[in-house]
Amino acid sequence: MKQLNFFIELTRLKKPIGFMLLFWPCAWGLTIAYDFSNSLNDYFFYLLLFFLGSVLMRSAGCVVNDIFDKEFDKKVKRTKNRPIASNKVSIKLAIFYTIILCSLAFLVLINFNNLTIILALGSMPLAFTYPLMKRFTHWPQLFLGITFNYGLILGWTSIVGEISIVPIIFYLGAIFWTLGYDTIYGFQDIQDDEIIGVKSTSIKFKNKPKNFVTTCYALLILSILISGILMNYNYFFYICLLLVIIHLFFYQIKFFNSKNPTSCLRVFKSNNITGLIIFCNILIGKI
Repeated sequence: MKQLNFFIELTRLKKPIGFMLLFWPCAWGLTIAYDFSNSLNDYFFYLLLFFLGSVLMRSAGCVVNDIFDKEFDKKVKRTKNRPIASNKVSIKLAIFYTIILCSLAFLVLINFNNLTIILALGSMPLAFTYPLMKRFTHWPQLFLGITFNYGLILGWTSIVGEISIVPIIFYLGAIFWTLGYDTIYGFQDIQDDEIIGVKSTSIKFKNKPKNFVTTCYALLILSILISGILMNYNYFFYICLLLVIIHLFFYQIKFFNSKNPTSCLRVFKSNNITGLIIFCNILIGKI
């Protein structure tokens, strides 16, 4: 039971915000591509597969992240008690967990078409090198955005079987969404990060954090708007888009306080609501 608890702690299964933020772009891409005049069975089947894949790959990503960041985590108050940093779980066991999780994720992946499988496998280097980026650049959040929202493209190709301009535009906007919310998240550790030499957009834009996050969220809204126009969505889509705008700018930006870690975490977690609203927005736009 102790090892099971360590595994759950290592993979952050008690913190679903991580795999939900990975899942929502998959759901967006799947939904914009799916023809709802057909049977819903395939839609819900693919939705389930993407959810399972998100949980498995996010869990594997957390393990890999903790392996790479073991020495950094020891020096940060929020992360010093993580299983690998505190030597509760060995590196060898952590690697074993990663292999098992990736193997299960592969069993999920092979249910999709060939293009989706190839694209997903091509994203693996991005997924597992992201933790290293904070050592070399102030833009690790950008690499996270590229990786975390890749499922939007996969959701589209799983239905259409090819890539087009709509998912690419939406994908670019989703990258900025992640760039914004993970910058907010990074302010929790900014003091420790500056001491140990870790880089982030939180540090780079610490003097004007709200300006940067506002710009990122504005680009997300623009990408959703353009995608809706290209997909010829009904006018309810644009009305519901106001809910996304209200949540991002009149809740997140308003209550985001870069000097208050509790505020940063609360605002960051609220992006699960953002993902859900956008998902519902797309569904309404296709009615």
